[in-house]
Amino acid sequence: MKTISLTMPLDMHLHLRDGDMLESVAPLTSYSFSGALVMPNLVPPVTTKEMVKEYKKRIKHAIGRDDFEPYMTLFYQNYSRSFLESVVDDITAIKLYPSGVTTNSEGGVASFDIESMRETLEAMADLGIVLSVHGETNGFVMDREAEFMSVYEMLASNFPKLKIVMEHITTADAVAMLDRYENLYATITVHHLMITLDDVAGGMLRPHLFCKPIAKRPEDRAALLSIALEAHPKVMFGSDSAPHPKHAKESCGCGAGVFTAPIALQLLCEVFDAHDKLDNLQAFVSDNAQQIYGICAEYKEVVLVKQDFVVPELYGSVVPMKAGETLQWTIERVD
Repeated sequence: MKTISLTMPLDMHLHLRDGDMLESVAPLTSYSFSGALVMPNLVPPVTTKEMVKEYKKRIKHAIGRDDFEPYMTLFYQNYSRSFLESVVDDITAIKLYPSGVTTNSEGGVASFDIESMRETLEAMADLGIVLSVHGETNGFVMDREAEFMSVYEMLASNFPKLKIVMEHITTADAVAMLDRYENLYATITVHHLMITLDDVAGGMLRPHLFCKPIAKRPEDRAALLSIALEAHPKVMFGSDSAPHPKHAKESCGCGAGVFTAPIALQLLCEVFDAHDKLDNLQAFVSDNAQQIYGICAEYKEVVLVKQDFVVPELYGSVVPMKAGETLQWTIERVD
């Protein structure tokens, strides 16, 4: 029976929410991952040192005794150098959201004026704080990421010492951008390696596959697969797992987000195995992230076996991707 052992898997883009939802979903990641970069778009967003520390405390409570490190982020504002110096030991990255482009991003950046951002971004570069970016404009939905490439170019060229992560990339345009600038990196979700817009809306609408950025064309998925399967050193896994209660997904105001946290490793095994690239999965799901972020993850070994696993219809109040379907891989044990 085919097996694979993954050491210190990391999810470098994760939404844990707060309150009851946090208590429900956090253990689903902390069981099989050594750590995760936790997104700060709560209501209100995480913008102070105290909010970072309190949110981390709530996450630690939710995961119980699991060996798991939540790598914390701040919601981007134009912070002063002195403030960033005071919080640098408590955060790994700062997450930049253009205003209004996704869930709880209304307080994000409305105008990319380099001079107004300079103090913050230069201080981040000096202090080794990564800039994590949701890269979309407010244009036509299929073009939003491609239109944002000029912003990445502006940021990368004006702040060459700043590490910039293009989050959850979905297009061939973003893939091409990786090798143009030394300081650009990217996360890729498992669902964007598997689906296109046709899977979301080509037949009956499938709300549990609706996310932002929206799934794109087959040629975009092919570009993502080409670098993920080879574990390109500038890309890493970030699930962008984003839980919403079933009633908030199956409604006229469908929340954006695909919930993959409890089955992310199983899905990745399916994708990499289907292309005979399982040997590269360790780098994609751990080694590259540790190198890019300069972190040493909590030790954990996850052994997966090629054996049928039926995905539950619900995890708490949340419908997962592939609900009720049979996956080819399952987690045998976690050491």
